[in-house]
Amino acid sequence: DVYKRQVLKSQKERNLNSMQITFLGASHGVPEANRRCSCTLIETNGRYYFIDMGVNAIDALRTRGIEVEDVKGIFITHMHGDHTNGLISFVDLISWYFKTADPEICLPNLEGVEAIRAWLKANHCEMRDLRFKKVTDGTIFDDGYLKVTAIPTQHCPDSHAFFVEAEGKAVLFTGDLKHPNVDFPKIAKEKPTEFVICEAAHFPATDYAPVLAACPTKQVLVNHYAPWNIPNVMQLAETLAPLPVKFVNDGMQITL
Repeated sequence: DVYKRQVLKSQKERNLNSMQITFLGASHGVPEANRRCSCTLIETNGRYYFIDMGVNAIDALRTRGIEVEDVKGIFITHMHGDHTNGLISFVDLISWYFKTADPEICLPNLEGVEAIRAWLKANHCEMRDLRFKKVTDGTIFDDGYLKVTAIPTQHCPDSHAFFVEAEGKAVLFTGDLKHPNVDFPKIAKEKPTEFVICEAAHFPATDYAPVLAACPTKQVLVNHYAPWNIPNVMQLAETLAPLPVKFVNDGMQITL
């Protein structure tokens, strides 16, 4: 534990002026042997944030020696189990054990709050007062360290993409889309990004080619991809070259 705290302190010192992204789950909706469901951890200035929570996030935090109390925000793209199932265990543990944790939890549909409350009650746990907030179009979070802008998509009711900014850098998480020709976020064509992080579970990845070619981005990362789509991702990389296109894998970490 002492060693982990020293390593974490060193990492925090290195990341004072950067944004670090760790992919905890990159699967397509069903856990696989080497990929879990959707969950991404962002760190800047010793503060942590989640995009989706399809895995047991506190397990991941504890394994990495990260204090649960350092989680400041959770942002859910849409209410499907592969993006939300881990949130129940997270709320459970911060209700009765990690009681000083106080993240803002941004949900597309606040009906989920009562559903979580009822599930915890059935498990003999009372959910304490937490800061739940409905995701709406526009800026939904800005604590002076991380800014999150939500852009509506058409994957399902109340689904959103997230444009994330920290330390003068920006990243787009498309979330699940209906189709790039229909609801790819225009903001990625208007503002420069370090990465555009695209899902590839619901249509051929090659369908992204025209919209991504118009984006002022340094790299494309393909996340939440189905096995059948892997050849299409490789074709997308050939089409967009020399713009780098890479697969996301669980445990992959990027420092910006």
